[in-house]
Amino acid sequence: MAGTWLHLTSSFLIVCYVIGFLISTVVAENHQRPPTVLPLSLSSRNHSLHRHVDNLRRRLFQSKLSGSTPNARLRLYDDLLSNGYHTARLWIGSPPQEFALIVDTGSTVTYVPCSSCSHCGNHQVRFRDPSSPARTLEIKRTGSSLRILFLVRIQDSRFQPEMSSTYQPVKCNPSCNCDDEQKQCTYHRRYAEMSSSSGVLGEDLVSFGNESELMPQRAVFGCENVETGDLYNQRADGIMGLGRGRLSIMDQLVDKGVIGDSFSLCYGGMDVDGGAMVLGKIAPPPDMVFSHSDPFRSPYYNIEMKEIHVGGKRLELPDGAFDGRHGTVLDSGTTYAYFRRDAFAAFRDAILSAVHFLKRIPGPDPNYNDICFTGAGRDVSRLPKIFPQVEMVFNNGKKLLLSPENYLFRHSKASGAYCLGIFPNSESTTLLGGIVFRNTLVTYDRSNDRIGFLNTNCSELWRRVQFSGAPAPTPLVSPSKDTKMEIPSVLSPSGSPSNVLPGSFHVGFITFDMSISTTDSNLKSILKELTELISEELEVDNSQARLLNVTSQEKDYLVRWGIFPAEPANYISNTIARSIILRLRDHRIQLPERFGNFKLMEWNAEPQRKLTSWQHRFLIMLVGSVTTLILSLSAIGIWLVHRQRQQTAYEPVGASIPERYLQPLQS
Repeated sequence: MAGTWLHLTSSFLIVCYVIGFLISTVVAENHQRPPTVLPLSLSSRNHSLHRHVDNLRRRLFQSKLSGSTPNARLRLYDDLLSNGYHTARLWIGSPPQEFALIVDTGSTVTYVPCSSCSHCGNHQVRFRDPSSPARTLEIKRTGSSLRILFLVRIQDSRFQPEMSSTYQPVKCNPSCNCDDEQKQCTYHRRYAEMSSSSGVLGEDLVSFGNESELMPQRAVFGCENVETGDLYNQRADGIMGLGRGRLSIMDQLVDKGVIGDSFSLCYGGMDVDGGAMVLGKIAPPPDMVFSHSDPFRSPYYNIEMKEIHVGGKRLELPDGAFDGRHGTVLDSGTTYAYFRRDAFAAFRDAILSAVHFLKRIPGPDPNYNDICFTGAGRDVSRLPKIFPQVEMVFNNGKKLLLSPENYLFRHSKASGAYCLGIFPNSESTTLLGGIVFRNTLVTYDRSNDRIGFLNTNCSELWRRVQFSGAPAPTPLVSPSKDTKMEIPSVLSPSGSPSNVLPGSFHVGFITFDMSISTTDSNLKSILKELTELISEELEVDNSQARLLNVTSQEKDYLVRWGIFPAEPANYISNTIARSIILRLRDHRIQLPERFGNFKLMEWNAEPQRKLTSWQHRFLIMLVGSVTTLILSLSAIGIWLVHRQRQQTAYEPVGASIPERYLQPLQS
């Protein structure tokens, strides 16, 4: 019997070994197939009154528009406190040339550095061939694996008019200032911090990216020849002017009738980069509160703020404390907020009284007398339990709640410390910069002379904004005819991504390599945080983004990440895969400056692995055999136990036992 059990056990172990070997072979094969390839790179600026007749003309024109108009939906990048601004991506020309522009409601012209600029700084450098943007060079299939190679080279951040087939200079005319040769219109802008930009005006096609339903439109923009001050030193390429004025990108699009006379901004919260922007009308949420905005009082966007409450108590200020020369002005190009001196003093004292238990510490910059506190902890979600609630009260009685992240910024040199982001203004005007509207949807409803506010999670807004049902834009760039294969230009800013992945190609996982240069010695904690940020940037679950490999050379690291299917799926849907690939291709991974410089080297898309027909049949036979073996062993075991029980006889207690004789031992 022991021999039988030994034989059966040995057979079972052999079968298990065969199964394990076959499974390991399939897994190894799935991770050795050749993959799909592409590059990227990373990357602090911190006005003309509308004529009455122009405003009436625009409203009359808008009232005649029938049906819904499309929107330009753009993602915002960069960290408000680290960089001092948020940027959006615009593409100008044919073929498109990409630029990262500061979103500025206080500017009335959009401008980028020109190739002929005599004094322009070194701004963002990205990978792109301006003569043939991201042209497809080669597509290979190796078995079921897809590999796509793209032509790339480093592109300077200057617009090259000679490379655009649709560029036209704005010729000198009575309504503009002209250059020395009296041939081309010029512009000049100077800002409060004494930076300036000047150059010539040109007209070209402006594209808003793959995720915008608005088709490319011709627009006038500035081509810089000279920039000074912060404009020269900043990383962003230029300015996207959203203010009121005939050169504003908003006014130009509205005058064409391609969008409604409204736009919306939503900045991410503390420690959260980016946000969202929509050019055109959106359906205002029911909880949005509005304030009147007077376009004739000031060239800037203004609201009617009556008073401020701190911790439920009204600040004791004279009437009109927030109703200076221009009213209360909103400026997305300004980082912090500035109150009239008496209003600032009252606000400061109210905050200090509410958090008297926190220790005061010096600010991060000894050149400024910042008001900072320590002891609040690093968890931003706990700040409302420590710092008081602030309310802005409008003339119409409506209130906007401000959380601590709307008036505090994190101390850059002390952990768990925060500083006031409100400062005194030497003028009577109240200026509200981007910090006040973090995690707040702000809708500039110009057609109704009002501005709306809604507290919301701006990081999630990107997925939830309601848009009109306008058709998707057609590709701006036609297919390149000198490539090795005839496929559409899938990487043009307005092109459709449908051909990036053929319909039959199911993506098992996506990997991408990133070169990181950092002086931080705690690489392990950096990489963990980076993995979480990357999953947010690519809009996948944290469990799907995994760190695969790290190699180092002095202060440079080559890091490989993988994006895997969400459980319980065994492949990434083509829609999500295309979205991820386009985000990589379009430089949409934006990381905080504290992580140093980074450059995406390439990405690879691995297909879902499927068993061949013989593997499938063998696996079925194997499963059947194992099942049969297990059932047989169970049956034999049951039979043996039953037989043993039948052969065992027990005598009743007290029964007589027949006498037995022992045999004598033989010597």
